[in-house]
Amino acid sequence: MSRYERIHTMLTQALSPCHLEIIDESHKHAGHSGAAPGGQTHYQLIIASQQLEGLSKVKAHQKIYALLAGEFQTGLHALAIEIRPSHEPA
Repeated sequence: MSRYERIHTMLTQALSPCHLEIIDESHKHAGHSGAAPGGQTHYQLIIASQQLEGLSKVKAHQKIYALLAGEFQTGLHALAIEIRPSHEPA
């Protein structure tokens, strides 16, 4: 299972998002710290979930980082997060 698939599965199971985009941006970071030849190190996440509603930006990010802790331990280097309201159309 790819890192993308693992991230998608974890976030879907834990947060039941109504909108979820996971974009591998590793190619933009080639040669930078944390970049690996095979990619899968730098991602952008766009998510809307009722489970993140009412949380501060910091708390919502902490919740996502906690869910993905294992990925950070195995090579995920950077995750840019955009949280959208769950009622906002994608």
